[in-house]
Amino acid sequence: MVIRMRHTRAHTANRRSHHALVTPTLRKCENCSALKLPHRACMECGTYRGKNVIDVVAKTKKRQAKIKKREG
Repeated sequence: MVIRMRHTRAHTANRRSHHALVTPTLRKCENCSALKLPHRACMECGTYRGKNVIDVVAKTKKRQAKIKKREG
């Protein structure tokens, strides 16, 4: 079927103007000064709003044990 009313390039570009990618905004962690996403816990030290919410040491030990079990 033939298109009856074709959209111009400008009309198509205006429709797609919100498809552009944006870079995520990063903030410094108050505890360790690592870059992190806002409103999320720091993945380096496990703190959020001054409180320790993630036990990073236990998490890394668990990950290392899982890798060691998989290898041997």
